[in-house]
This record gives sequence, structure tokens and C-alpha cells, in this order.
Amino acid sequence: MKTTPTAPERGFITDDAPSEDDLYKCVQCGFCLNACPTYLETGLEAESPRGRLTLMKAVNEGRVDMTPTVTRHWDLCLQCRACEIACPSGVPYGRIMMATRAEMKSRVKRPFRERFAREIGFNRLLPKPKLMRTFGKMTRFYQQSGARNLTKKVGVMKVLPNRYEYLDASLPLMGEEFFVADGRVLKPQGQIKARVSLLAGCVMSMMHAETMQATLRVLVHNGFEVHLPADQGCCGSLNMYAGERATARQMAANNASALLSMNPDVVISSSAGCGSTMKEYGELLDGDEKAEELASKARDIHELLIEYGFESPTGHIDAKVVFQDPCHLLSTQRISDPPREILRSIPGIQVVEMAESTVCCGSAGTYSIAQRDMSIRLGDRKARNIVATGANYMATGNPGCALQLSNALARADSEIEVKYAVDLLDEAYRLGGDYR
Repeated sequence: MKTTPTAPERGFITDDAPSEDDLYKCVQCGFCLNACPTYLETGLEAESPRGRLTLMKAVNEGRVDMTPTVTRHWDLCLQCRACEIACPSGVPYGRIMMATRAEMKSRVKRPFRERFAREIGFNRLLPKPKLMRTFGKMTRFYQQSGARNLTKKVGVMKVLPNRYEYLDASLPLMGEEFFVADGRVLKPQGQIKARVSLLAGCVMSMMHAETMQATLRVLVHNGFEVHLPADQGCCGSLNMYAGERATARQMAANNASALLSMNPDVVISSSAGCGSTMKEYGELLDGDEKAEELASKARDIHELLIEYGFESPTGHIDAKVVFQDPCHLLSTQRISDPPREILRSIPGIQVVEMAESTVCCGSAGTYSIAQRDMSIRLGDRKARNIVATGANYMATGNPGCALQLSNALARADSEIEVKYAVDLLDEAYRLGGDYR
């Protein structure tokens, strides 16, 4: 049995390491190159999926050590998984990279400051919803009390390393209210199409509580009985992609128990990252029965509305809207048309498309903090393409993308407003007097 090493060793050696069946599927054809955001930005082979896989195989075969020079190329990967769509050989790159990050967790000695931040964020805050909300309230106070402006005025951030200044700028703007899963059950008038269990999530429920409320209204209006199980928590996506698998598994097991407790027909999320992660719970928990059941029932909100049918709104919104495809909606869940169908159902809305629509915006969870320079470059690249459409609104389906592109559009001096597709549907129902 493989064990965690106590001294530097060659090759992949832990139980979480990528399987050789996965690792050696790559035939080096290069179709992934032009799908990879970091390769498009740098033109470097080592910053492409093919290049990173070559390094992984070299480490696995003992030809090179897992040194910082090697691992920095893996750290720069966004795990957007656009390469999986481009790959003709079916290389499960996302699964390989997640396993590699888990191996790095055991093997790579990161700076103390980074280890401390990872321990607090991934293993202390994210698994505990009440503690997360307390942190969110403190952040909201910092943002709204004047303390944030004061730190800028006296130059506190200039004294600290550059990363802290960007961390401050990247903080999610907390809403006036938080959305809390408190055990409520909301029933529609008339016939029930399906009983759904709704994942509230963590960042989304604190940053965009109004979108979660819009989700409830849209679901109930369209005949869904909605349950909000109280014992649920963060989906574990950030942990899973960062290599913090032990905590991710605990979070997944907790959610599988909580979200299936009322025997729903469907488990849904309004966040693409959360929905994608729930669909991979079976793999994360190695075939656990409850995890497999939840994965099979998991749906994105757009996917659900198209699958079961929804009422077209009568309210008119005169606007051009460009839909930004979150990577974990398009590349992992392979969902592209449903949000556009929903937007096109709204009278007055013209859906327009942007160039490079499949290229990641650079958010990628904690990537926007850990790899800030590349994150800004990709955010600005995406913002330029959005502005070029002449849209009034950019619609999305993921909180990280919403935050990243709100900041990027602000840097571009653009007045394009960032919304969720479900926000616009909710507004059209309200404007048309459709809600009963």
C-alpha cells in the first residue's frame, strides 16, 4: 500500500496519485493547446495540458523530481477543463490534475504563510457554515463601515506584500442579507412537477443572496416543491480542486446525507461550480452509495428548467445580453444551450455571443488570489470580448465568474451590468405580473 512520504521521493507514491491508465491516455496530439487559457496567454508548452501531462509522466517515471520548478506549472493550471472537450482521446485531465494536486499536498513543502492560509480557509472555515457566515459578517462590516477606505487612505495595504492588496480587492462584496438553508419547504400552487433539494452553497449564499431568493421564486412558480435541508454546507469544490481531499470528502459525505434526507427527485444548484462538484461526488467518495445517488440526481438550475419545462415570462426587458459560459457549466457539465434558451424566452432580450467564449475568465476559485497576475490577464481578456459585443448585460451562472468579471469590467470602465440568467428570468416574471 502506498503511504505518505516522510522524505523526498521520486514518482507518484500516495493513494491519491493519478492512475497510470489516465496518465498515459494522452497521445501528444496538441488539440488541447488552443483550448488552454494559460497556453494562449504565454505560448509556452509547459503551460499547456500536454506539457503538464509530460511533466507528470516524467515525475511518475522518476526522471525528474517534484520540485518547485515543476509544480509551479501545475499550480498555474486553472482546472477549467476546456482541454477535455478538445481532446480526441478522452483524457480525463481534470481528474488527473485533482489527483496530482492531492499528491502535491503530501509532497510539496509550501511557505508557512501559504500553509497557514490553506489550513484556515480549507479546513477550518469552509467546512463550517456558521463560522463561514461569521467570517462573512466580519467582511461585510469591514466593507461597509469605512474600515476598508481607512486602510487605503493610510496606506496599510502598501506596506504589506502585493498579494494582500489584491486579496482585499478580490474580496466578495457581501450582501445585506445572507441566504440560509434553514429547513424550509416551499410548495407551489397546483400540481407539483418534482420535489427538489436546493444547495445553498457558501460564497453564493453570502454574496448573491438575492439570486438565491430569485431561484426560489422561479422554482416555486414553475411547479417545484423546494426543500432547504438545514444540515447542508459548502459543496467542497474549492477543497477538491486545491488537493485538500480529506476535507472535501467529509463535506461531500455531509451534503449527500443532508440533501438526500427528504428523498428528493432532484438536487439542484444555482452555482455551476457547486453543481459540477456534486455530479462528481461518486468519484470523490469512491463509489459510496449515497454519493452516487446524489451525483445522479444533481442538476444545474438551467438544466432543470429545460428538462422539466418552464413558463415563458410575459414581462419585457429591452436589452442585449451576452451569456458568459462558466467553465464548470460548459466544460465539466457540458451545458451550453439551456441558459441561452431561458434568456431567449424573455420578450425583448437579444442574446449575443462573444469571441473566445470557451476561454476561462481567470476566476477558478482561489486561483484569483494565488495566481493573481494570470488571473487579471485572463479577466481583462474576457472583459474586452464582452465589451465588444455591445451588450447591456452579461449573464452568468457562477459566483466566482460574476465577481471576477465585475472587477474586470470595472477596470475596463464598462457600464455592462453583471447578472445571473435566473435573475433576468425572475425580473421578467415580476415585470409581467406572472407571479401568483
